[in-house]
Amino acid sequence: MAGAFQEVEDLDLEHRRAPLRSKGGAVEWVSWDRGSAHLLPRLLRLPDGSARTHGPLFLSERRPVPARRPGPGDICPHTGRARLGYDRARVLLEKYAGLDLHQLRHSAATHLGEAEIPLQLIMGKTRHKNPRTAMRYVKPGAEAIAKVTEVLAPRRRTH
Repeated sequence: MAGAFQEVEDLDLEHRRAPLRSKGGAVEWVSWDRGSAHLLPRLLRLPDGSARTHGPLFLSERRPVPARRPGPGDICPHTGRARLGYDRARVLLEKYAGLDLHQLRHSAATHLGEAEIPLQLIMGKTRHKNPRTAMRYVKPGAEAIAKVTEVLAPRRRTH
């Protein structure tokens, strides 16, 4: 999952945020709400009740067989399970939530538009380079619509 935060040590659980690394190396912060804040500790919990402190964040269901064993950075030091791959994450999300990863991206951008977030910020979050591509998410507020209506309305002549 290129770009996503992938390591347990990346999480700032107290402030509900984690760094997101882009292909170019730029870092921005992603944050989450209460629901995710309650779920993440469950994701990190080990059978003995302690929590994983480092290693891959999302893990596969099983330990890899020796012939398919990934590098040490892709193995959880606490459980021996491998990092969850993009294709498997996509399958699980589709199976259990009826969504695909692209739908999640689209949904997030739609929520930003509904919150009347400016186009430039939506483009930054979605990494769209062309404003026309991101325009579908922009929902002008009542004030903006009134202003456009005022500007475009034919002017009445006063005699």
